[in-house]
Amino acid sequence: MIAGRSYRSRLLVGTGKYRDFAQTRDAIVASGAEIVTVAIRRTNIGQDANAPSLLDVLPPSEFTYLPNTAGCYSADEAIRTLRLARELLDGHRLVKLEVLGDSHTLFPNVRETVKAAEILVRDGFDVMVYTSDDPIAARELEAIGCVAIMPLASLIGSGMGILNPWNLRLIIGQAKVPVLVDAGVGTASDAAIAMELGCEGVLMNTAIAAARDPVRMARAMRLGVEAGREAWLAGRMPRKLYEASPSSPTAGLIG
Repeated sequence: MIAGRSYRSRLLVGTGKYRDFAQTRDAIVASGAEIVTVAIRRTNIGQDANAPSLLDVLPPSEFTYLPNTAGCYSADEAIRTLRLARELLDGHRLVKLEVLGDSHTLFPNVRETVKAAEILVRDGFDVMVYTSDDPIAARELEAIGCVAIMPLASLIGSGMGILNPWNLRLIIGQAKVPVLVDAGVGTASDAAIAMELGCEGVLMNTAIAAARDPVRMARAMRLGVEAGREAWLAGRMPRKLYEASPSSPTAGLIG
């Protein structure tokens, strides 16, 4: 449930880095995702009337668009970008805010992110926010009014998976809004682990688009997210150190 609307799929996917728009659609359909992110500064959704538009391939009647501020390095840049997105998408309110700290690591600039979030929330946007895995920053962004907190698992595009599950647990444990892992997922097991930690969902792009077979990887990610969620709801057995426990009961053995 995000900004008052429910979704069946807990996998959110990006639309960049694919070979072409046809592959983009095939992979996203295979993923089962309902929410797709769009880098407004890099993807045509009407800015160029003479170029192919993503809107034709992934119509808003089928998918919920999540305009993002990929490539923005200041609050001002991010705010301008999302106001443009709202204009292009006829008043669309749901957005993903990310303000980067440098072009080498793409690590979030939390100070600028907070500044942008304050203005965007006051401006009527429903802000899903990419941030570091800092529980204090996450709490502050939720207090501002962001509708979802999206801490990184590891650096954008790194495929390193979840490097600090303990901080993610802290963020999940305190949050009253959905927490979705964003950035760093490399394969389906990473997505499953995120869901087993209690995340409400996972957002990814490169892990699918850069796979040898993006469409097959999209299916794998869908299954990973579903399996992780089921495992979280089922409740795993407790871990036991140095104490074996046979699978079969030992009472009443024959003979």
